[in-house]
Amino acid sequence: MATTLLSLAPVMFLIAMGYILRARKMIEPGFWLPCEKLNYFYLFPALMFSQVASTDLKEFPVQPIACSVLGAVVIAALSLWLWRLWSKQSGRVFSSVVQGALRPNTYIGVAAAAATYGNTGLTVTSISIAVAIPILNIASIVVLMHYGRGTKPGFAQITKALIRNPVILSVVTGLLFNMSGLNISATATGILHILGGASLPLGLLAVGAGLDLKAAKMAHGPVLQSTFVKLLLVPLITLIIGIWTGISGPVLATVVLFNALPCTPSAYIMTKLLGGDHQLSAGIISVQTVLAAMTIPFILMLTQISPIL
Repeated sequence: MATTLLSLAPVMFLIAMGYILRARKMIEPGFWLPCEKLNYFYLFPALMFSQVASTDLKEFPVQPIACSVLGAVVIAALSLWLWRLWSKQSGRVFSSVVQGALRPNTYIGVAAAAATYGNTGLTVTSISIAVAIPILNIASIVVLMHYGRGTKPGFAQITKALIRNPVILSVVTGLLFNMSGLNISATATGILHILGGASLPLGLLAVGAGLDLKAAKMAHGPVLQSTFVKLLLVPLITLIIGIWTGISGPVLATVVLFNALPCTPSAYIMTKLLGGDHQLSAGIISVQTVLAAMTIPFILMLTQISPIL
């Protein structure tokens, strides 16, 4: 437990630093949006491409990883849908709760996995991103438009959203490059390493700067519901499925970590654009990001004693 906390401390420190820098206006407010765009469109995709393109994926149990990540998400989504039927939760609230309960913050995920489990953690997280992010993006669009806006998204809308997502594009391109058998040149590797190295600290600072603690103070039923599912229920189900499929060690812990991440800030933008309750989303994101500092070490501790369970 102590080792896990120490390895995650730099991640939490940078998030807290980002919040303080923004709250005290130690950096011009206009800095943060360009910073987020630079990271989202260039730096983080460079990290994802280089990791996926250069890793021997045959060394990792891709199918069990996919089953663990997606199986837990499906079970959680079904439980939220059944709750909505029983409680008569409004469509706008439900669409925001679902997105908050299922979409991970990949900046925190990659940084935490690399800090805790090294190259294995980084690679397994990259595989999890390749498996989960396209599906979760499609599901978010469908749920938000159907329950939030009351319309059915067309194939063209979904395709447009996916091909404009730089993280998805970088992972898919990396997979294709990996399967081609080609090698990345030393010069390109050096450039990608520098760009990727800048991604995580900037991404974590931006996460902290985006926290809205006023929205977090207004936490109520749907916020707590989404938070419970995202930070506790989904990772526990992931742990059970992972053990059942034969995953163990750092691979199991990284898969569980991926599904224990707080909701991504981009969920707020998508919710606002597609008709969900964006104020509720702001509260969910902020509450989850703060509480994850406590729940993630607890969940990772469970992966270490999983043989006893």
